[in-house]
Amino acid sequence: MNASIEALIQKISRLPGLGPRSARRIVLHLIKNREQILEPVLLGMKDIHENVKICPVCSNIDIFSGRCSICSDNKRSRDVICIVENVSDLWAIERTSCFNGQYHVLRGLLSSIEGRGPEVLMLDRLKERCAEEHVVEIIVALSATVEGQTTGHYIKNFFKDLDIKITFLAHGIPIGGELDYLDDGTLFTAFSARG
Repeated sequence: MNASIEALIQKISRLPGLGPRSARRIVLHLIKNREQILEPVLLGMKDIHENVKICPVCSNIDIFSGRCSICSDNKRSRDVICIVENVSDLWAIERTSCFNGQYHVLRGLLSSIEGRGPEVLMLDRLKERCAEEHVVEIIVALSATVEGQTTGHYIKNFFKDLDIKITFLAHGIPIGGELDYLDDGTLFTAFSARG
């Protein structure tokens, strides 16, 4: 096998959910379908590489100048902020169309084992936003894992002295479940019945 093809297989196999066998099948499929799939994928990846930015307000990723499409949408509520672990969780919530407020994307969850402390939460920045936008509710929408629950309790404690309602997603999310893997109906129900 050609060294370039082998190198590409190794790079693709590092993507989440893929191993060497899946990577080989993907590379072969791309090679066999150069015009229909490979070229458009290359152009799309180049466009994303050159233009995608992290929003300075909420940490969402988008193609924009200034703020992301959610933060710059004047039709969205500014007084409710939903805290999510990562952008894929934000996208999962947006697919349901059940939330019309703002977001705060964490840079991970608290984990002493992995050495992630409160700095990954960027809560000081969120506290400033809450004051500027007169936020009345923060929705903690984290995965129902040990790290998610620990982080949620830390966030609730962090905002305890402010006059802001802190809510968590309702039951319906299985313990150990991750938001990005839930079906839209389960996520919509959990979001609607939060308390």
